Amino acid sequence: MTLVLLLGLVAAVVWKLYQLTKAPQDKPLRSVTLCLVCAALSYPLAMPGGASGVDTVAGHGAAKLAQNVLLLATVYFLMCFYLYSAADERVGKRRARREAVLVVLVAAVIIGAAVTVSHEVFVGSFATTDMTIPQAAVFYLVAGLYLMYALATAARWTRRYARLSAKPHSTGLWVAGAGMSAMAIACAVRAVIVAIRWGGGSVSSALMSAVALLLVVSILLFVFGITYPGVRTRFSSCRLWFRHRRAHRRLEPLWTLMADAFPHFVLPTDSLSWRARWRARGVHRRYHRRLVECRDGLVQIGPHLPATGFDDGAEHLARRLRDAVHAHKHASAEPTPARPLVIPRQRSREADVQELLAMSDALRLSS
Repeated sequence: MTLVLLLGLVAAVVWKLYQLTKAPQDKPLRSVTLCLVCAALSYPLAMPGGASGVDTVAGHGAAKLAQNVLLLATVYFLMCFYLYSAADERVGKRRARREAVLVVLVAAVIIGAAVTVSHEVFVGSFATTDMTIPQAAVFYLVAGLYLMYALATAARWTRRYARLSAKPHSTGLWVAGAGMSAMAIACAVRAVIVAIRWGGGSVSSALMSAVALLLVVSILLFVFGITYPGVRTRFSSCRLWFRHRRAHRRLEPLWTLMADAFPHFVLPTDSLSWRARWRARGVHRRYHRRLVECRDGLVQIGPHLPATGFDDGAEHLARRLRDAVHAHKHASAEPTPARPLVIPRQRSREADVQELLAMSDALRLSS
């Protein structure tokens, strides 16, 4: 579970950093990216190996303090995502500044609590820390209450956006909202646990384990929710990429026939800049360019093709296409008016593509 969560956080950070390179001025995107970066940085500090390494270098308790400060920054940037996404940008910026003051005050309180007590107090985990020490109780209570407030507020905004969004964005928002709500509940329970233990009471280990498990599951839900729309969109893009790649290959026989007959219809790329030539080699551009070149050639041989009779089989269709190209080459010097190829089916781009693919398949089968 720990490895899955870490890998999920890393994947989310990489994805958002990639998106940020495409739109560096996008403040909401920048906020959610910083949110994930802080979360990813704080997670190793909660693991025994990472905490001991930091404590060895910076002193006992440094990992616990750094982890909690990063968590405060995580939820603050999460709130900024919604504030910068608000319709009134000026109000959003003003609210973000107020929230920044609040999170700085909270960070100052927990830092003050941590430095005014022996470092050994924060060496252990939340379950083993002696909460009867006031500084330890204040450290966990103040940080937990702020996390609960920020997460509950962000979850409410998330559900509001989910109602106004379409799929797949709404699905991701609902899942992320559920994760944030669960995290807020876990923080509230931990605040109650701190208060009980501060007063000298005890809490069962089963409840502590259940709260820890709830936090892990809720973080997984949050990470999945915010990455789901992007992953879904990228998956659809990959499917389209493979479809265009297959169609480009299927069109090769028809394109070869048209390119041999009308080489001047092949769109040149040599005169383009190196950047434009690199982009022209993309699958989508090559696919659409091949469609245009095939269609232009068919328009030229259209006068030599019958208006009907294209459902007589692949061999018959291929022979008619080759005969039309041959007739065009040996036509009189008087130019023949070009006309579109008449195909008795419903006209649409997809139907047009399917007809071109059928012609190309017929040429391949008859070769």
